[in-house]
Amino acid sequence: MQGETTPTDTPSPEASPVEQAWSLAEAAPEETQVAAAEGIKEAVSGKNETVGSMVETLDSMAVGMGDMRVSLFDVLVVSVVVLGVLAFAWFLSKLARRIVRRFTKLDETQQLLTEKILTIIIWAGAFFLGIDLLGIDLTALAVFSGAFGLAIGFGLQKTFGNLIAGIILLMDKSIKPGDVIAVADLAGNETFGQIRKIGVRAVSVTTRDQREYLIPNENLMINQVENWSYSSKNVRMQVPVGVSYEADMKVAEELMLEAARSCDRILKAPPPTVWMSEYGDNSVNFVIHCWIQDPEDGVGNVRSAVLKKLWWLFKENGVEIPFPQRDIHIRSSDQLDRWFEAMATEKVTKE
Repeated sequence: MQGETTPTDTPSPEASPVEQAWSLAEAAPEETQVAAAEGIKEAVSGKNETVGSMVETLDSMAVGMGDMRVSLFDVLVVSVVVLGVLAFAWFLSKLARRIVRRFTKLDETQQLLTEKILTIIIWAGAFFLGIDLLGIDLTALAVFSGAFGLAIGFGLQKTFGNLIAGIILLMDKSIKPGDVIAVADLAGNETFGQIRKIGVRAVSVTTRDQREYLIPNENLMINQVENWSYSSKNVRMQVPVGVSYEADMKVAEELMLEAARSCDRILKAPPPTVWMSEYGDNSVNFVIHCWIQDPEDGVGNVRSAVLKKLWWLFKENGVEIPFPQRDIHIRSSDQLDRWFEAMATEKVTKE
């Protein structure tokens, strides 16, 4: 019919954009698995042909696993990014610690708490920065989120528990660096030590013999702790002393008080006191009660100084320090009588 046009292969204006989009999609190059590596490769190849050829060579050495393609260049880029992010986070955490320690208005506990919070924030930011630089889509990890949550819930439960417990201990100041607490070894023997450091996992406690105990933070929060310097560093200590039943008790008590007052570390107020504790088998037992305010410097050395001084005071004033004495009573028997007669006969014969 006249006026009709014959259909041709020329696409209509409405179909042209669709066909162009399909043609572009088919011609698009395969994307590298690491977005950062793709960007670096394009930037380097456009500026230097030699370096670009090296990059192409490294990128050609690849291993394909299904839809995943990992080349040697991708591995190098990922390694550099990870190491760079770790070094950057380490530098920032060190810088943050130095800045916090310059604030003189914060005490040692507040400084330590601030350092820990800043460290957590810095490392969390470094993690997300590394994810962004590598171009990893977090939605792709949604499949593994359930397994990761179970791993945290079971495998890392104690780790996260100790981390939170350490922060809580620093916030309420129940345990802080410099405190003196009582600790027990594996044999159950109790001693005391000074807290040197509250770490992410454990508290470091150093005893007088330089043994260092690492106690999990969670144990100190949920168990009973004997803190000698929680509200006050004043500690009362006892020095047991025994004197003879024949000694003048009034003189002995005065000498005990004099020995306690002679020690420089013993406080004048409250003053030392002497209590009679019991009538023992061989002695009258007393206890010298005295106060010190520096338990981190040791308790046994104070007790030793008092007893040494008291030794010489007792010697000078004739106060006897008793030792165990026993009276033996032997029951008579025929065999014992014959033995005594034989011994007497033998003695006479020798004479």
